[in-house]
Amino acid sequence: MAFTIRPVVDRDFFAWHELFEGYCDFYETPLNDEKAVRAWSWFTSERRLAEAMVAVDDETGQLLGLAHFREFVDTLAGGTGLYLDDLYVRPEARGQGIGAALIERLREIGVERRSFVVRWITAENNEDARRLYDKIAQKTEWVTYDLKA
Repeated sequence: MAFTIRPVVDRDFFAWHELFEGYCDFYETPLNDEKAVRAWSWFTSERRLAEAMVAVDDETGQLLGLAHFREFVDTLAGGTGLYLDDLYVRPEARGQGIGAALIERLREIGVERRSFVVRWITAENNEDARRLYDKIAQKTEWVTYDLKA
């Protein structure tokens, strides 16, 4: 399957929404219209709190996968990095290199922006994704905490 990686554009909203809903379902997190519109505004507004790119089937134009990311600063490293918030590929399109291609494109963007790292987390039980991540990146020793605000 031939596909292209590109940033989202306005006309992608409904197809993106379908992918994002699949991502939310995977993590058993409800998606409502308010949350979807808020996230979309982060990618498409002038302020751009985050960015989104998609993998598009070259033949059909169907969106096959998505990646959401943002820049962050790291004072210890004295530089900026890219944080991959979300990565999702349609179940029927998995195993075709789409997830790896989205991450590779993010790495290229990091090089273009002189970022020192591309970083992400995943659920411990997300074994399929972890098999890919173990091939392309180094697992860190850091432990993540959440404090509800």
